[in-house]
Amino acid sequence: MKLPALLLSLALPLAACSSMHTETMPHADLGKIRHFFVEHRLSDNHHVDDLIVADLQSRGFTASDGPLTMMPDDAEAVVSYADDWEWDFKSYLIDLRIEIRRARLDQVLAAGSYRQPSPITKSPAGVVHALLNGFLKKS
Repeated sequence: MKLPALLLSLALPLAACSSMHTETMPHADLGKIRHFFVEHRLSDNHHVDDLIVADLQSRGFTASDGPLTMMPDDAEAVVSYADDWEWDFKSYLIDLRIEIRRARLDQVLAAGSYRQPSPITKSPAGVVHALLNGFLKKS
């Protein structure tokens, strides 16, 4: 009777799988971009835009956020995102999609997603960091 309980307890962490996919367009060189603008979503109650800005700034980039109408003139790329959250005794991020576009041309430079459909998850800041690593390490 103890063996099945032990096997179940060992298998439980494996059920918390996640998947990540990032794609940077061949013509894009994100390493040359110095100023990112993160488009704030009006329905974002979890401040994901602030997490993206903080991560970009920690990498040495200039980054700001707000409504698209407040984008600074010197912004070179716009970062947009879509986040999905679940609640199971706590609120947790299950899906984050990020897209980076040229600021004035609206040309997609990179896109990616991170899905973790389990209550045993990375922190939202960890998810943002992993996705941005996927984009910026290729540059």
